[in-house]
Amino acid sequence: MELEKYYTQLGIKPEVFQYCQNIADELKPRFDMIDEIAEVNQLKVIRAMQNNHVSDYHFNPGTGYGYNDDGRDTLEKVYADVFHTEDALVRPHITCGTHALATALFGNLRPGDELLSPVGKPYDTLEEVIGIRPSAGSLAEYGITYRQVDLLPDGSFDYENIKKAINDRTKLVTIQRSKGYQTRPTLSVSRIGELIAFIKSIRPEVICMVDNCYGEFVETIEPTDVGADLCVGSLIKNPGGGLAPIGGYIAGRKDCVERAAYRLTTPGLGKEVGASLGVNRSFYQGLFLAPQVVSGALKGAIFAANIYERLGFEVVPDSTQSRHDIIQAVVLGTPEGVIEFCKGIQAAAPVDAHVVPEPWAMPGYDSDVIMAAGAFIQGSSIELSADAPIKPPYSVYFQGGITWYHSKLGIMMSLEKLYEAGLVTLK
Repeated sequence: MELEKYYTQLGIKPEVFQYCQNIADELKPRFDMIDEIAEVNQLKVIRAMQNNHVSDYHFNPGTGYGYNDDGRDTLEKVYADVFHTEDALVRPHITCGTHALATALFGNLRPGDELLSPVGKPYDTLEEVIGIRPSAGSLAEYGITYRQVDLLPDGSFDYENIKKAINDRTKLVTIQRSKGYQTRPTLSVSRIGELIAFIKSIRPEVICMVDNCYGEFVETIEPTDVGADLCVGSLIKNPGGGLAPIGGYIAGRKDCVERAAYRLTTPGLGKEVGASLGVNRSFYQGLFLAPQVVSGALKGAIFAANIYERLGFEVVPDSTQSRHDIIQAVVLGTPEGVIEFCKGIQAAAPVDAHVVPEPWAMPGYDSDVIMAAGAFIQGSSIELSADAPIKPPYSVYFQGGITWYHSKLGIMMSLEKLYEAGLVTLK
């Protein structure tokens, strides 16, 4: 078989290929459903671009202060249309998802306010932003307190304790859609909407912000369609489509976005400054491609779940559950398993495939972390990548793949490395 020959040339053993190919063939009907979602989102993006009269001159670079950077300003209108919001801030000056979230938090919280997370612990890098782990410049240093309500054991919201936690000082509620380095369920947009409605019924003026990282275009609606005041994410994840070289977005209520813009630049200037510096074309084209790119990553995640669940590993989500982000967690149970998995992802990359990833003390984390990503954009997790903290229960978090075929190769290579190390037996 010609296809098998090419996989063999890349180092995949025949028995690994056959095991994986049989599962891929079974998944075709489910993949058709993903393609339908991608088609809806593709049309949504095209309509937003057409409504805002995107033209080739919008790709021209702005310089200096960036006054009258029409490409930048129009892109923000496009994002506002896609997310059905009053305004959006989309900038290359936002360095990552954590920076985007910090900008929204610092912009909308003041000394004496309280921040509430009703979905448990936030992603590791936000712990120092908030002050859960002490850090210079944290929200805690500015007199902003933090309260947290964990999810119930079954993954549902603890409404009773959420109601008790909301008080006169509660200014902003942060809702992390994706699981982060946890094995809890990712939140669907409809569940986020139910939580927001509950919070607003208690205190309507509370700002509800959703960390939308890894979730854009996975469903046909976004959190801002169900009541979120702010939706925040990274352009080197889903909405950048693998082309955005940097950047982040904050979309939502005009007053909330404006305060975030004042934090990003300076009070009084806000969105008026910040030259696009030649990245506009990548931002526009990346957004255009994003629905299709996300569909490929979703197929890869579902493929991974089916591969590893059948081998006896716990996977979150499991092989049949609905999808609300592009991340697939696999509980491998040992440091060796995590490391071999990541070696396989790296070996499948088009860039730096010869490099062997190793755990290291990465800034912002409380344990050694291993990251595999032979990407065209450094750290781009919409590209084929996997990462994991080296601590129990030794779960690895797989995501991305600009195309389904690359995502498929990555999972097959991860299995190949585990198979070679004697850590799995094919059934």
